[in-house]
Amino acid sequence: MKKTNKKQNLLLIVLGVVLVAAAVLYATGILGGKTALEAGPAVVKNGDVVGQGAKAFPFTMVDKEGAETTITVQTDKQMVGEALQENGLVEGEEGAYGLYVKKVNGIPAEYEVDGTYWAFYVDGAYAITGVDVTEIQEGSAYMMKVEK
Repeated sequence: MKKTNKKQNLLLIVLGVVLVAAAVLYATGILGGKTALEAGPAVVKNGDVVGQGAKAFPFTMVDKEGAETTITVQTDKQMVGEALQENGLVEGEEGAYGLYVKKVNGIPAEYEVDGTYWAFYVDGAYAITGVDVTEIQEGSAYMMKVEK
């Protein structure tokens, strides 16, 4: 009787380890051939107007191939990053220097994989502040561009 219990316990442990390993491989993209930041469908298209609010600003996104998408963002938020996040246009993670943007309009930039990142521009100049701490200014245009 003890041999059967030992065999069952061993089988359950092995099965558990296999399931955990499969979950880890799937989450990291090794299983299924996808990366963790795989591009999904674009959130917006060129010329779209997103959001609602008293403030409005143009926002341009430039992907790895140089394709530009320019939209108008409307918001009542104070910061550019807040307005973009509330409309699902940017995704990232908080770090020591603020929001580290990893996806814009569903498009990833993976520094760890290919050395690319999302650069932030204000009125055509490389921004000296992060997107999450840049206040929306009337008449200003904002852009995020994949760079290497």
